[in-house]
Amino acid sequence: MITGFILLGFGDIYKFQSLLFLAFLVIYIVTVMGNTLIFGLVVLDRHLYTPMYFFLGNLSFLEACYSSNLFPRMLLAFLTGNRMISFSGCLTQWYIVSSLEGTECFLLCVMSYDRYLAICKPLHYTTTMTTQTCIQLAAVSWINGFFIFLILLILMLQLTFCGPNTLDHYFCDYFPLIKVSCGDTSLMLMLSIVVAAIFTLPPFLLTLTSYVYIIAAILKIPSSTGRKKAFSTCSSHLVVVFIFYGSLMTAYMVPEQEIKRNMRKFASLLYTVLPPLLNPFIYSLRNKEVNDALKNIVGSDCQDILMTGNETKITEFILLGFQDFQILLFLTFLVIYIVAVSGNLQTTTLRNHDERPNLCPVSSYLLAQWIYSVFALTHPDVAIKFLRPQ
Repeated sequence: MITGFILLGFGDIYKFQSLLFLAFLVIYIVTVMGNTLIFGLVVLDRHLYTPMYFFLGNLSFLEACYSSNLFPRMLLAFLTGNRMISFSGCLTQWYIVSSLEGTECFLLCVMSYDRYLAICKPLHYTTTMTTQTCIQLAAVSWINGFFIFLILLILMLQLTFCGPNTLDHYFCDYFPLIKVSCGDTSLMLMLSIVVAAIFTLPPFLLTLTSYVYIIAAILKIPSSTGRKKAFSTCSSHLVVVFIFYGSLMTAYMVPEQEIKRNMRKFASLLYTVLPPLLNPFIYSLRNKEVNDALKNIVGSDCQDILMTGNETKITEFILLGFQDFQILLFLTFLVIYIVAVSGNLQTTTLRNHDERPNLCPVSSYLLAQWIYSVFALTHPDVAIKFLRPQ
């Protein structure tokens, strides 16, 4: 009886585990920060109490939970080399990932329907998208996602797992788990295709139909500038939708004999990494309402001069820095800071703990210490200024 699994992950690429660790660490931090920021703004700012931002808040919360279920275990494997996961932990990870994937399929469809009503049926929008309707649509999306996969989880618990205990994946996915089962899995394989078809095809077709109507309405806009801006927004939305649904269909609906092993793994990377990373920027952070809400909550004008009598006494200075694109610059400098400090700190650590003279020359060691000191002393303050412009 198997008590745990070994996740083979990316195979030979594990020789670059330090680089992979830094890359996925940056992706994870940016993903969680971006989605948590959007969710917090939707909850705290009353100006964002609209159907569109209600669904965006749901999506951001989902993406933050989704990434936090996958990335910490993956990062730990890169950092320590320990790719072992318990049997219960593996099934729990699969259930949460699958349920959130199913929920996201429905949420993206609901969001496209909301935009269709707002653009194509503006007179009926407020009467159709009431608070009660929004809550019901979001609740149905979450319940469907978790309930359907609960049934699959119960069926999977009836299987016998007797070996081998290796999963050729970087997380506990459905097909690798079924492959190491010793019993008859024909029913489970058939159910996987049926469930994947239910969760991907109808939502994808409805989403596509909504955007066809939206694009048709955009073409009627008399202003070329307005059309260009609207097309830019819709095209970025559609790119994420195609990546998410397309990679899901490739991973779960294409028969195993028709798809190579690494192709399925690459497809799963597309829907686990890109949508959670891009959604905050595509759906929210480019919106004026979100930027205004961020300024209202985080930023406030501070008193930087002290008046004493008829004199103006300067007690502090204001660094004008970069005036525009504050959020984008904050995330950019945060990524640079994390990569620079982590990489140079690793070089310094290797130099201190490894006696091989050629592993890290003295020049590299001194350079790493210098860069680490500069970034550690300057970049946190720079990042804080972008996030909190006071």
